[in-house]
Amino acid sequence: MLKTTLMAAVAAACMTVIASGAARADLLDDVMKAKKIRIATDMAIPPSGMMDSAMKPTGSDVETAQLLAKDWGLEIEWIQTTGATRIPNVQTNKADIIVSTLSVTPERAKVIDFTKPYAALQSVVGCLKTATVKDWADLKDKTIAVSRGTTQDTELSNMKDRNLKLARFDDDATMVTAAVSGQADCVASSATIVNQIGVKNPGRVFEPKVPIRNFDLAIGVRQGEPKMIEKLNEWIAANLKNGKLNEIYKKFHGSELPPEMRG
Repeated sequence: MLKTTLMAAVAAACMTVIASGAARADLLDDVMKAKKIRIATDMAIPPSGMMDSAMKPTGSDVETAQLLAKDWGLEIEWIQTTGATRIPNVQTNKADIIVSTLSVTPERAKVIDFTKPYAALQSVVGCLKTATVKDWADLKDKTIAVSRGTTQDTELSNMKDRNLKLARFDDDATMVTAAVSGQADCVASSATIVNQIGVKNPGRVFEPKVPIRNFDLAIGVRQGEPKMIEKLNEWIAANLKNGKLNEIYKKFHGSELPPEMRG
């Protein structure tokens, strides 16, 4: 009798596990069924993400996300994010995907999955145009503003031998404000953002001085969603081939995607 009861309990437990596994719906299925996709995008990093004069989202990442939603017949729910909160947003299921200048790095690949690249980012240290900075040695006595949680933050933090002085800001918007207002004479960011500083304040024109490295930008998805990754990769490949992703990038960044990416 006891043996029968134990076997029944084990069988019930197994059924519960199976049922819970079945209940965990696939992300792609959920999105297509809801006809809505939640996309984490930073709206404070022009020209990738920003608000226009009518307070509507715009930028290269915004238009990329909008093209995706249009092609898939979905409504977008924007999930506002910063560099530091992009990955937690998908890990905690606040967002379905990340389209927000997300560089592909080995560290990040341990905690989320990436699609194939849809764009690229030139990572640099930029300073006032008038500053005499040609290499890393010229930066040793300068404070470099950086957005917390970005690849630039990680890269420069790991350069222990260069003794760089970093000033961390919560997001790109506050970092750029620091540069525009005179609180920082050097920043570590994308070349595009560096060039935007002078647009905001013509009296403080910044330019790229020291290259860090180039990064592929990809869409981020929580781990364990192969169907979503596969469908996103198909979409990216098609829109790189037809030139639409290149058109979006050129519209906002003033240059084309790398030739090898365009195919």
